[in-house]
Amino acid sequence: MRRILEAQRHQVLHESEGEAGLKTAIEEVPDIVLIDLGLPDIDGQTLIAFMKRAPELQDVPLVAVTAWPEDTARQMAEAYGCDGYISKPINTRTFPDQIAAFIRK
Repeated sequence: MRRILEAQRHQVLHESEGEAGLKTAIEEVPDIVLIDLGLPDIDGQTLIAFMKRAPELQDVPLVAVTAWPEDTARQMAEAYGCDGYISKPINTRTFPDQIAAFIRK
C-alpha cells in the first residue's frame, strides 16, 4: 500500500500499533486513515471509537483495511463507524482510485 500511495505522490505516515497510530493521526491530521482491524495492541473497533471522538479527526475518512470476507468486512466497517473498507489482498490497479474517492468525500 505504501509503495502504491507514494507512487501517486501521497505522503504516507505508518504506525504498526494502534496507540501510536492514534497519536500520529491526531498530531498530523492526515487526509485519510487506513486502519487494519487486527492490530497487536488495540482492537480496530476501540481504535476507531477513539478516532471518531477526536475533534481533530472529525472530517478525516476512516477506512478499514481487512482480510475478512467482503460481506463481513462491510458489516464490521459499518458497525465500527468507518467511512468504508478496502479488502485484502489489495487490488493494485483500483487501490489509488479507492483512496481518491474516500478523500473526495
